Amino acid sequence: MKKIPVTEQNKQMKQSASASSIPSSAPPGTDDDAVQYEAQDPTAGLQADLDRFRDLAARSQADFENYKKRSAREKEEAIKYANQSLLERLVGIIDNFELGLAAAKEQRADSPIYSGMVLVQKQLSDLLAENGLQPIEAEGKTFDPNLHEAIAHEPSNEYPEEIVVRQTRRGYRFKDRLLRPAKVVVSSGPAK
Repeated sequence: MKKIPVTEQNKQMKQSASASSIPSSAPPGTDDDAVQYEAQDPTAGLQADLDRFRDLAARSQADFENYKKRSAREKEEAIKYANQSLLERLVGIIDNFELGLAAAKEQRADSPIYSGMVLVQKQLSDLLAENGLQPIEAEGKTFDPNLHEAIAHEPSNEYPEEIVVRQTRRGYRFKDRLLRPAKVVVSSGPAK
């Protein structure tokens, strides 16, 4: 490596610094005075960089705050609806229990077994209601495709068109969500 005297090194460094700070071809619409001002005032470039990094930091902080809020909402929702799959399985058991209760009532409504089953059903219904499960009452109501699943249409002189004639399977809501739609038979109006 060739040694260069210090004075020549300083000259070369000054020349390369001045060549790199002033662009060889200024963009259209820029003034030569502005380019010279930037070369003379290095703090203007540093101030622009500082402003850009402050803006970037503020945006990153806002994004992080939004992420924290979204995560907290998702966690709260997961906790709120954690029992949904258990309740979906449980409503099938409730359906079978109600069928057994109806059969026991036909046999003998004053039997102690039937009375005990009615109490158990009441306790179970109360427990489920405390945890946010609400049955959907459909019979005699206007058909709502958001809550009901129509399995048949039948003519009826008693009910006008689009009114639920009977419910074949009870529907349920879990808090503010539909857990299971009610299966219903809908009136098609008077027979023709």
